[in-house]
Amino acid sequence: MLKKTFMFVLAIVFIASARDGQGAINFVVGIPQGDFQKSINHNGFGLGGHIAYHPHPAFAIGLAGTFLGYGSESRYEPFSTTIPDVTVEVTRTNNIAQLFLMLQAGVPIEVVKPYIEGRVGFNYLWTETTIKDIQGEEDVASSTNFDDLAFSYGGGGGIMFRVWHRRGGARRAHGKVYAVHIDAKALYILGGEAEYLKEGSIIIHDDATVEYIVSKSTTDLLDVHFGVVLEF
Repeated sequence: MLKKTFMFVLAIVFIASARDGQGAINFVVGIPQGDFQKSINHNGFGLGGHIAYHPHPAFAIGLAGTFLGYGSESRYEPFSTTIPDVTVEVTRTNNIAQLFLMLQAGVPIEVVKPYIEGRVGFNYLWTETTIKDIQGEEDVASSTNFDDLAFSYGGGGGIMFRVWHRRGGARRAHGKVYAVHIDAKALYILGGEAEYLKEGSIIIHDDATVEYIVSKSTTDLLDVHFGVVLEF
């Protein structure tokens, strides 16, 4: 399964980079919805983007991904009971990664392009604890405390504003158009039920045992994107 997914990703990237490609990078705010919002009660922040095949000015199909952090905790501890004179920073982060097959359809207007977008894929939620050297801020060790995967799908719309373009090729008047757009969109993503941790979900007892308080709910998100799209 992983091998097939990897080959599919490579195929999309190769096609998109060869001709009629579209790439994007966005700042993303993930706003939990429904039961997910009741459980987490604050937004996630991160980055997103996509790489797509753009066979026609009105259509694009490809792969899209988003990474969001929805909570973190830090503390300073002795490196170990046998090395108490070395202090490290212990950071715990709660994260969501989304990977989708995307389909985008828009009005092929030159300067301003409104569009709709559909996505289908999954939400991957995980909590990771990392030990860092407080002097060099380098990771010493890390461990995934808990993770889960949920099917997800959804869609929404956005608008692109072209800020730069040129025509390439030997006959520039009729050649390929290269363009840069400012992009803003909102996508409602319906996420399936998953188990996950949040801030305060890991309790370390005095006897050095660890207790996980696991939350469970659907993982719906309203993803708000703002960034740059390159057509090439």
